[in-house]
Amino acid sequence: MRAVVVRLCTATVLVIRVADAQMPLPAAKPPGGATLFKQQCAVCHTISLTEPVRQGPPLVRIVGRPAGKIEGFRYSEGLAKADFAWDKVRLDAWLTNPQAVIPGVVMAYRQAKPETRAAIIAYLKEQN
Repeated sequence: MRAVVVRLCTATVLVIRVADAQMPLPAAKPPGGATLFKQQCAVCHTISLTEPVRQGPPLVRIVGRPAGKIEGFRYSEGLAKADFAWDKVRLDAWLTNPQAVIPGVVMAYRQAKPETRAAIIAYLKEQN
C-alpha cells in the first residue's frame, strides 16, 4: 500500500511540474520613454534649460522647435544651417541615423528599434 501512495505522490508531482513548465511566463514590460531617455540620451542631453548644458543641446520643447537654434549652444555647421523644425518624422529619422539626416553632424547615437525610438519621441513630446 505504501508503494502505491509513493507512486501516486510522485506522479502528482510530475504532473504539476509538467503543467508549470508549460505555463507561459508573463511578458516583461518594456521600459517607458522616460527610462529610455535617461538610459540612452541623458548622458549628453537635458530636458531643462536650467541645467548646465552637456555635450548635446537641451531637448526641452524639441518637438516643433527649429533645428540647430538653441541660443548658447554651438552646433555643427550642418545643423546650424538646418532649415526645418523637429517633428515626429524628423526625430525618428534622426534617431535612426543622424548623419543621414544632416551629413557631418557629430552625434554618434543610432537606435535601430522603432519601438524604442517611438517611446523616446513620445516622452520628448510630453516635455513640450
